[in-house]
Amino acid sequence: MVGCALAARGKETRIFKLTTDSSDSIPSLSWDEIESSRKSSLFAEKSWKWSNQAWRLPADTIGFLHKLGNAGVSFFRALERLYLKSAKVERILRNKDFTTPWVAEYLDAGKPDWLVNHSRSPVMLGVLPPVLRPDLLPTQGGFALTEWDSVPGGIGLTDHLGRLYLGDDAPEMANAFGRSLLEQAGKLGEDAQFAILVSEESATYLPEMEWLGDDLRQDGLKIDVAAPDEIFFSNNCAYLNDKKIDVIYRFWELFDPQISNMTEFAKCVEAGNLVVTPGMRPFLEEKLALALFHHPRLQIYWQENLNKEDRELLLKMIPLSWVLDPTPVPPGASIDGPLVSGDRLQNWRELGEASKKERSLILKASGFHETAWGARSVVVGEDVSSDDWSQAVEDALANFPNPVSILQEFKKPVTMSHPVYNEGGLIEPMKGRLRLSPYYFLNAGKANLTGALATFCPADKKVIHGMKDGALLPCPIY
Repeated sequence: MVGCALAARGKETRIFKLTTDSSDSIPSLSWDEIESSRKSSLFAEKSWKWSNQAWRLPADTIGFLHKLGNAGVSFFRALERLYLKSAKVERILRNKDFTTPWVAEYLDAGKPDWLVNHSRSPVMLGVLPPVLRPDLLPTQGGFALTEWDSVPGGIGLTDHLGRLYLGDDAPEMANAFGRSLLEQAGKLGEDAQFAILVSEESATYLPEMEWLGDDLRQDGLKIDVAAPDEIFFSNNCAYLNDKKIDVIYRFWELFDPQISNMTEFAKCVEAGNLVVTPGMRPFLEEKLALALFHHPRLQIYWQENLNKEDRELLLKMIPLSWVLDPTPVPPGASIDGPLVSGDRLQNWRELGEASKKERSLILKASGFHETAWGARSVVVGEDVSSDDWSQAVEDALANFPNPVSILQEFKKPVTMSHPVYNEGGLIEPMKGRLRLSPYYFLNAGKANLTGALATFCPADKKVIHGMKDGALLPCPIY
């Protein structure tokens, strides 16, 4: 098989290619097997290219991914401390009276007061998402980490693809998901009543959530799959089909106006009668957290709150990112951001004058907005005209803080090749670009790498996501 992955060598990282190996133990999937599997309800109304082979990762890359998971947990814990201290206007450094109320202002921008207050409430202290999924792009300089998704789809899909392609070596994604849910139930354990609630906006993921529910019930969990509006409330408790619910897996966006009973969920949580996971903490779902990681005034904070290995790993991977804040700067001051014609910016609108070469940048909504998911808000600077780029910058500034937008260096994924089936059922090589999405399930505060999904898209696609022209492939991680 042909593929590509990143490996760590000492302090350096490099990209290397995998070539066909006759000793490879990964089974080959026939076209007849694929045609049969496509009838599964999990794949209903979905289409993509299929391959006869999974996407193979070398052992040192898998070891690297294990390190990344716990670096991510450390980052999210440090982000929580930064946010809460900023909200209280407490100093964030050990030996310096330095406060950063603007951090909380960025992370709370556009959110209703009840949601902000809920995310800061004592019952939510230390609450992290049970599943984390970074999006990684293999580039000439190593992996670029463009986003941490804390409400990721694809758990059931990756599990099912793993069973299809890898057989007995498939990662146990559903099982790991179930263990994370059980941990959320605390002392109730398997006696708890669980529910996976899927919003109308996320309805395309409903088949995989129903598949997950079926699989978890076979393992003994009492779990139902429903819509948020099917829940009713009494005495700060949540009920579904006359059963009191103890743990809800939230598969809806916190900005979704169709979830009219969200405040009721929060009351149940604060009363200690319900666990909603991922917790309703919007500051953990903002892409601007990556910009805070690079913010020049926060570097000492990250040094004090991340160990050296985790911090250096993240510094190598997270592209330079900035918050597009329209606040004026004093005369003579400049913005920490990209250069235009070799000069520093005095305001973000000057970015609209950047040349095509200087527009190797991505503009996107940070979060808490209908355009902030599914690549809806993404603008690749070098792919649009000067006028369109200038308008995109102007719109981002004019709409601030609904949503807050961020700017990120565009890290171009390297081109690779992988065999795929054509419509006639014949295998042919496909040139494309890869997004690798490892899945981490949290248990006892540790991130456990349990599976990974390779999204392989045609080489002419700059924004990589699930599409009919791309391939979705599981990655063996053992």
